[in-house]
Amino acid sequence: MALTLLIADDHPMFRGALLLALADLLRDGRALEAGSHSAMEAVLAECESVDLVLLDLTMPGAMGFSSLLWLRGEHPDIPVLVVSSNDHPRNVRRAQQFGAAGFVSKSTPADVLRDAVTAVMRGDTAFVGARAERSDDDARLAARLSSLTPQQFRVLMLMAEGLLNKQIAAELGLAENTVKIHVTAVLQKLDCRSRTQAAVLVKSLDLDEGVDGSHL
Repeated sequence: MALTLLIADDHPMFRGALLLALADLLRDGRALEAGSHSAMEAVLAECESVDLVLLDLTMPGAMGFSSLLWLRGEHPDIPVLVVSSNDHPRNVRRAQQFGAAGFVSKSTPADVLRDAVTAVMRGDTAFVGARAERSDDDARLAARLSSLTPQQFRVLMLMAEGLLNKQIAAELGLAENTVKIHVTAVLQKLDCRSRTQAAVLVKSLDLDEGVDGSHL
């Protein structure tokens, strides 16, 4: 199958390892690369024919599951296979609930990765050894975040980092008054009464740590 993959990971050596592992599947296709959330946005804006995103959850510009939720909201037709070092069971389950088509640990053998990509591309899921447990809280959180526009999502991420409106405006190249309008809309859509409450909501997207994620 002629695939166009987007590998979104901030480690060039690991992106290279993925390309090597998937060389057979990409013989008639191509791979695009992004090292941050913003770079991923740019690639997807320029290329309309991406068939699959291989997503690391800890790229610059991302907070926990934020990039996955952004992808599912803005590009719902593109399946996402999470490839992460942090394979804590709850992270795998949340990735599934937040819309990923599969989850593969970075310690997974190359043949298992190839099988996962093949499964996702034929419309199946690839959560090896994982069992989904639905969380109503996660479902509500995903719905609230999906209501944000891409620009509002960017503003939210910068708010969560503690940036002031003036700093957000400089970061995004916007007028400060425009940022104020976005902040008001974000708080309203998320049903948050303050920037601090919105930051706490974003914090809830963090990955679980523990023995399963200790090698991150």
